[in-house]
Amino acid sequence: MSATVTIILIVVVLLVLAAVAVVAVPALRRRRLQQTFGPEYDRVVADTGNRTEAERELNERTKRHAQFELSPLSPESRSKYSAAWEEVQIRFVDDPKEAVSTADELVTKLITERGYPTGDYDEHLANLSVEHASTLEHYRSAHDISVRSKNDETETEDLRQALVHYRALFADLLGEEPVAGTSTSTPAPRTPADDTIADDAPARTVTDTEDTAPEPGVARSRPDATSR
Repeated sequence: MSATVTIILIVVVLLVLAAVAVVAVPALRRRRLQQTFGPEYDRVVADTGNRTEAERELNERTKRHAQFELSPLSPESRSKYSAAWEEVQIRFVDDPKEAVSTADELVTKLITERGYPTGDYDEHLANLSVEHASTLEHYRSAHDISVRSKNDETETEDLRQALVHYRALFADLLGEEPVAGTSTSTPAPRTPADDTIADDAPARTVTDTEDTAPEPGVARSRPDATSR
């Protein structure tokens, strides 16, 4: 084989490898972004209407996220936040709207304490999407209900769902279930009829063998919020 033919073959091989790299490298980057962001990848693509622009946005989020000084909470902080969340759930019984508002504030405070920069709701979404993409839709749903609640556009069931959604993100950021040893269910809000029944009905003790677990979502309330 002549030197000329050898050189031609080498050039052809290099061109083929370059062509493969042009196709393979973007595909690998895309796969990495899809694995990192999950459903958020498809949402950003749909919002921008352009896959290249969407991937540029997600890469920028990753770069910004790498500059954050994130740290896990201390055991004391986790305990503090767990206790605060339990109080939110108890408050839901008497004032669902106020409980949801407090849950929103508590989540925002936890985001900041974890080391994420302060900012508005959209900035929190973008920053959380890198490591907490799996619970981002919960945050969106909870925030939407919270905003509608301030305009008196929600029912009690909407508020219950908001608390369920907030809890999912809260637990993800906390690194554990906020109220250990309880079922994840939402207590029913108190009504005037409940107070009447409570005054007239004889005392009743609920045993561990009774089926008292409500729907899945947020922990059941304690009989007395002040007893500890």
